[in-house]
Amino acid sequence: MKLFVLAALLGVTSAQHDPHTKHGRTSIVHLFEWRWADIAEECERYLAPNGFGGVQISPPSESIVLTNPWHPWWQRYQPVSYNLCSRSGNENELRDMITRCNNVGVNIYVDAVINHMCGASGGEGKHSSCGTYFNANTKDFPSVPYSAWDFNDGKCYTNSGEIENYHDVNQVRNCRLASLLDLALEKDYVRSKVAEYMDKLIDMGVAGFRVDACKHMWPGDLSAVYGRLHNLNTKWFSSGSRPFIYQEVIDLGGEPITASQYYGMGRVTEFKYGAKLGTVMRKWNGEKLKYLVNWGEGWGMMPSDKALVFVDNHDNQRGHGAAGASILTFWDARLYKMAIGLMLAHPYGFTRVMSSYRWDRNFVNGKDKNDWIGPPSYSDGTTKPVPINPDTTCGDGWVCEHRWRQIRNMVIFRNVVNGQPLSTWWDNSNNQIAFSRGNRGFIVINNDDWDLDVTLYTGLPSGTYCDVISGQREGSLCSGKQVKVGVDGHAYFKISNLEEDPFIAIHADSKL
Repeated sequence: MKLFVLAALLGVTSAQHDPHTKHGRTSIVHLFEWRWADIAEECERYLAPNGFGGVQISPPSESIVLTNPWHPWWQRYQPVSYNLCSRSGNENELRDMITRCNNVGVNIYVDAVINHMCGASGGEGKHSSCGTYFNANTKDFPSVPYSAWDFNDGKCYTNSGEIENYHDVNQVRNCRLASLLDLALEKDYVRSKVAEYMDKLIDMGVAGFRVDACKHMWPGDLSAVYGRLHNLNTKWFSSGSRPFIYQEVIDLGGEPITASQYYGMGRVTEFKYGAKLGTVMRKWNGEKLKYLVNWGEGWGMMPSDKALVFVDNHDNQRGHGAAGASILTFWDARLYKMAIGLMLAHPYGFTRVMSSYRWDRNFVNGKDKNDWIGPPSYSDGTTKPVPINPDTTCGDGWVCEHRWRQIRNMVIFRNVVNGQPLSTWWDNSNNQIAFSRGNRGFIVINNDDWDLDVTLYTGLPSGTYCDVISGQREGSLCSGKQVKVGVDGHAYFKISNLEEDPFIAIHADSKL
């Protein structure tokens, strides 16, 4: 009987590693701070036709509204209730978005904030995204309801009540993170309220969750919550499907809390990925592209089937969270596109693309004083819609990296080569590399300060292929460079180091 129970538990947890993407789609995009109405449209008009498997949405739960600073992005990470109304829209708009995206095979993954409620200095009143009353001073959140009994203050033994030492596991998991009121997740009642919130979203049709701040919660408590969750809605998912769980755990090494402590319950965000790839692409500390020959586990990262990978996320593109100045973002567009291209061509991990908005940066002593700025909004703090320009890019301050041709086409590349091994690695002992994905795709990158000029074995069938970085196949024509693969599988490549995008990618579906 014990073996049966263990096997059943292992089955549940392994199922939580499965993103349940449809139609051979292999990547998701984080549409950071987008309104639900805009996401619904984007699923239908762009994401589904271009092979995106899902969307990570910003926290949908009711949050505090802050005016100093003015409506910062991080107010979304300070819930005051589990009502489904946020600056992205109300519950009906959320439900409509989930339905419309599912109907075109694009999954929705919710950013779930369950470690804490709002900050201790949040005050009393109805300054929240739905106008619900709360009192942070007395830890009273009547809409859930939570009271002072439901928080961890009695278990935190620092003078400030805050985390003061990240080498003390009890502090990290029982004390307040940046003054946020820390929920007592070991209490059955708190677990039930969290599960109730997540179950409502599952029943609406979401495919899973990015769980915020998992490092600050005990794995046993999380396991107990996940074990209570409903199976996915059978209108869109096969019977018995478990929600996909990927957990935010910042583990760059050197601390007692490690990502591996969370592997059994779902995937984990691999923050080493973007930090190390940024260092390589920038050629800092003597790093070179040739060293990526054993990229992934060989670089001390978690097992591929446990990893959720990304070049940047909403935190570290602002200098928050982890990894510092090496992180590449849309501000570093040339290197960023190469890094995203490499990520999407390489088989390691489950990939997430970032989609951002611009803000006016103001660096003082190396720190951006405007890192708090929220999404493009009107004078009353209401989030602006995402307008689509005639050239398919976005306007009004929205960056929409997922709509950049090079990134969109590499998302498609990843789908085409899915399941194929990395093979025929080549490098010039410096910063020029190439590799194939079986006989389905080939990528060449030149990050040196001189031209790449070489004939390489691609592993692809003979024929003429359209480079999906400089352009794309349009019927029998190619709007970019063409690559001729001979009967022996070899092709000639010339990439100037001065090109806007010094890399080339071809795949089976780009053959002319």
